[in-house]
Amino acid sequence: GGLNMKVAIIPARGGSKRIPGKNIRDFFGKPIISYSIEAAKKTGLFDLIIVSTDSPEIADIATKYGALVPFMRPDNLSDDMTPTAPVLEHAINFLESDGMKIEEFCCIYPTAPFVSQEYLKNGYNVLKEKKCSVVFPIAEFDFTIYRAVKVCGDGRVEMINPKYKTTRSQDLPGAYHDAGQFYWFDKKKFMKKLTLLPDDCYSIILPRKLVQDIDTPEDWEIAEYMFKIQDWHNE
Repeated sequence: GGLNMKVAIIPARGGSKRIPGKNIRDFFGKPIISYSIEAAKKTGLFDLIIVSTDSPEIADIATKYGALVPFMRPDNLSDDMTPTAPVLEHAINFLESDGMKIEEFCCIYPTAPFVSQEYLKNGYNVLKEKKCSVVFPIAEFDFTIYRAVKVCGDGRVEMINPKYKTTRSQDLPGAYHDAGQFYWFDKKKFMKKLTLLPDDCYSIILPRKLVQDIDTPEDWEIAEYMFKIQDWHNE
């Protein structure tokens, strides 16, 4: 193993409830996970790109697109409720017990077809510059969250924050959400706290047209529209 390696870890378990086979489902002619692997490759930053999975089928496809699958993920880290942090911890421990010295690593989600080498590199630069624990991309909500409403049991609607009832949208601050693409970590700091959101998080801001979380069949459809319009596959 080399010194001070940079590793990409793509967590991709086999069972997905809402979109069956989601991580390897075809997205414009290739399995969706291939976009994450290819973006990681294009950065030229990584000494190693690995996929953490419990599925032999995902392992095959990941290997075909140039990632490594050095272990099969254990069952206790492969159910619906497993958060990301223990999966990353497991992968780091495995690689380091194999003699690698990892300095930084990047968790890239397998269903992030808009992830790009440019933003992966930007995130890495912020991590180095701020010497922080975590950097991840965010995007602005396209509507002010301060005027959000909730639907009560009987269908009646009320404001979550009634005090903003008469505030003009443009006078309210912008709010952002996690873009659901990747997280850059300082390995030492991550292993101490084991959280994706420690106190010293920084972000890079993505344009909204590059952000679509894919959790439901409807999300998948929206991602396809966005991808098609932007003609990504011709890049």
